[in-house]
Amino acid sequence: MEIVKRRELAKMVFQTRIKSEIGKLKVVLLKRPGKEIENITPATMHELLFDDIPYLSEAQREHDKFAEVLRQNKVKVLYLDDLLAETLKNKAIKNTFLKDLITCSGFTRGATYDALKDYLGNLETQNMVSKIMEGVRKEVFGKTLKNLRSFPEIDNTPFIMAPMPNLYFTRDLASIIGKGASISSMTFKARQRETLFIEYILKSHPLFSNQTIPYWHRRDDITKIEGGDVLVLNNHVVAVGISERTSVEAIENLASNLFKNDSGYDTVIAIKIPNNHAMMHLDTVFTMVNYDQFTVYPDIMQEHRKMDIWTLHPSSEGIEYKKHSDLQQVLKDCLGLDEIDLIYTGKGDPVAAMREQWNDGSNTLTIAPGEVVTYNRNYVSNELLREHGIKVHEIPSSELSRGRGGPRCMSMPLLRADL
Repeated sequence: MEIVKRRELAKMVFQTRIKSEIGKLKVVLLKRPGKEIENITPATMHELLFDDIPYLSEAQREHDKFAEVLRQNKVKVLYLDDLLAETLKNKAIKNTFLKDLITCSGFTRGATYDALKDYLGNLETQNMVSKIMEGVRKEVFGKTLKNLRSFPEIDNTPFIMAPMPNLYFTRDLASIIGKGASISSMTFKARQRETLFIEYILKSHPLFSNQTIPYWHRRDDITKIEGGDVLVLNNHVVAVGISERTSVEAIENLASNLFKNDSGYDTVIAIKIPNNHAMMHLDTVFTMVNYDQFTVYPDIMQEHRKMDIWTLHPSSEGIEYKKHSDLQQVLKDCLGLDEIDLIYTGKGDPVAAMREQWNDGSNTLTIAPGEVVTYNRNYVSNELLREHGIKVHEIPSSELSRGRGGPRCMSMPLLRADL
């Protein structure tokens, strides 16, 4: 894994900016799977939002190949844990961060809070970040465990602070929309602490602290929204999924903040998708791969290819809503296109489409117009992409895919070239 050293970071100068899904990808944020993956057990995997337990060394090999493909295509790869450790080199920031993290983990002031703060605060910063992400086991406190809130007699988990195995899906933590950020407010407890990391990075890391980044949504907002549901289609249109993890109210709040804060965005397309684990985010069933080409899982559509879709625009009264049912027509109207090419997962075959959607056949990461990164296991969808003129970079996926997320899920773009 490439480690971005402090001197390298000091040389980097860029302004966060995402004005499309397809502009040449310049800078991206990843998280290499770590020991947090090995700290999933059969008893905890569903609580931690996993259906299986990936084999760590193979997952790391696959992820390294993903990062290598990006670098070969001149994408600057940054790592979440490295940026967080750099941010926390400041002792005052580190102290405040620990207070926030332990509180978010469910511990208020008291014996457990004090023990965790003392243990973590005395670790070297990079090691501390790793420990936080992989989970803190009760055994590190030895005989003092009896003074802590969680006792083995009533709590049979070995962890006093749970691991965060979903971190390698960095897309969900936040979305850069234009020059601003929407920091996610996660639906499930297993992921709610993760967004604290990106909040501190964007606020205090030297790469971002000299930028004025407006926030379209904040992690402590009541309404729930996750980055996998947000697609920045161009410089004035955003699509957002109404999903298992993003609420209607969050989309309304996001639209309101975009419209009234000079964001440049005047259109939000809200797309209703089935509310289930297999289709947890919009980007698991729909992504943009070229100016007029999109992948789509056909089962999100109803009879006669109809869907529940709303467009939101600013009005004198706040927001104007319009109901639609034809995805192609909405995309043509909002993006000013004469034609739209919908590329169906698994070629629309009822077996292949379902199988490949489960393995993230629709979750493509576009790195330039008409050029994508996909999982190699989705060979039917990949063949169809090529038939439609898309350049496809395949990466190995036997273990990464067990987390129910693909290349788009595993990447948070920070900078794309304007179209």
